[in-house]
Amino acid sequence: MGASVVKKSIDLGIVTYDSRPMIHFYQNLLGFKFHSESERDGTTITRLMCGDSMIKILQHAKNPEPSPPGGIRGGTGYRYWTITVDNLKDIVAQCEDNGGNIAMPITEIAPGVLIAMVEDPDGNWVEFLQ
Repeated sequence: MGASVVKKSIDLGIVTYDSRPMIHFYQNLLGFKFHSESERDGTTITRLMCGDSMIKILQHAKNPEPSPPGGIRGGTGYRYWTITVDNLKDIVAQCEDNGGNIAMPITEIAPGVLIAMVEDPDGNWVEFLQ
């Protein structure tokens, strides 16, 4: 038997060395809504909402080893996540205007289906689908 899912969204944790630029990127640039912040056992967790999903930015007092850079081709494990939007061109333009790295420009992957990938300050990729 598989998981008996009771919540229609996910919580995603992103570990970072410096939470300030990460929070700025996700909250100010992408528009995620602040939910809460807490500290436990030397780890500060800032929670932001992306629709019904919670994105948790974690900064440990002692930093772990970094993941390899390079997005989807840089290593194994979780390399990107997807958000479905209706304003793809606006998001990409806002990232470009604020010095964000566009990992993949707007690309039509099927008739009428567009994607683009942006890179957060730590090199994690976020895919936007429209």
